[in-house]
Amino acid sequence: MAHSKQYDYIIIGNGLAGFQLALALSKDSFFNDKQIALIDKSHKTQNDKTWSFWEKGNGKWESIVSKTWSKALFFSSKMELNIELAPYKYKTIQALDFYTKVTHVLKEKTNFDFIVEDVLTVEKTKHPKVITTNNFYNAKHVFDSRITEDYFSESDNFTKIIQHFKGWIIETKVPVFSPDQFTMMDYRLKDGDKTTFTYVLPLSSTKALVEFTYFTPTLVNEATYDSYIKKYISSILKIDTYTIVETESGIIPMTNFPFETYSTKNITKIGTAGGWVKGSTGYSFKHSEKKVAIIITNLKNNNNPSKNLFKRKYKFYDKIFLKVLNDENEKGEWIFEQFYSKNSIEAMFKFLDEESSLIEELKIMKSLLSLAFIKAFFKTL
Repeated sequence: MAHSKQYDYIIIGNGLAGFQLALALSKDSFFNDKQIALIDKSHKTQNDKTWSFWEKGNGKWESIVSKTWSKALFFSSKMELNIELAPYKYKTIQALDFYTKVTHVLKEKTNFDFIVEDVLTVEKTKHPKVITTNNFYNAKHVFDSRITEDYFSESDNFTKIIQHFKGWIIETKVPVFSPDQFTMMDYRLKDGDKTTFTYVLPLSSTKALVEFTYFTPTLVNEATYDSYIKKYISSILKIDTYTIVETESGIIPMTNFPFETYSTKNITKIGTAGGWVKGSTGYSFKHSEKKVAIIITNLKNNNNPSKNLFKRKYKFYDKIFLKVLNDENEKGEWIFEQFYSKNSIEAMFKFLDEESSLIEELKIMKSLLSLAFIKAFFKTL
């Protein structure tokens, strides 16, 4: 086993969190004299996912945003809502565009090294040692996106809902989609009493991502997703002829598992492994951006990188929501129906972005008031 040079920072995993952190470090002159390594087992040359998010005005990713929407649709079995998103817009980014952009910027920096190796373990010493299949590397601080094995234990008491999905990007010969309006959630086609919905992102008048999503404690087989996507296209969208040009799938933990407690003085867990995915929704793109900004500030002030990364009250809200979904999974449609029909889009997005006031939060809690939430509240306490 060879020994390579020492680094100030090592980032394990060139995914959303790792690359956002690396890009932020590269753009701040404070870190120009720091030696930084990014270790990942792949070159990140595949378009393996899409990230979608809402924000006001132009953000820092405008150059790679592939599509934006100003309107949304929500369908339950009882109602249809047409939602004007102003002052927000909903945006989507292709993963490959993100990887390419960040890689290009970082390769221009002489203090960044890309290492394509598989990390086996990280030794928790004063200067952590990252051991890969071929080498070992030391750093003053390691940012680690690998999920702890403890999460997969069946013996803990944490709530673990899985957001799992499969999507087809389909193309039609004639215009059938409204390019400026996407479907946030459609509950008209469901898998029994489970919380399942369809998500539709029109990329043009003839092209769209159609995705069937579960918020459930267990997974389903591949054929199940396909059957519901196919049924939705034919029975809801009324499309008979189309071509599947691309597919994507994913599994996102929605949980109150304390990922953040696995960070130490010299090792900071990031991304999903650090609890950066919002427990109640699975959203991560903008949350990662905010967490990275806090880490940068902490590093510059010589604080622990993970200081003030989380707001307790939102973790509590997420915990109640997850408890309801875990104990009464069939309530999912009702929850989101109340959420979207009884609150303004600005109030909802501020709440989900963890930027809401106490008064706004109380209004949202009131809209969701039910026996299920009352029981979950006291169980959570």
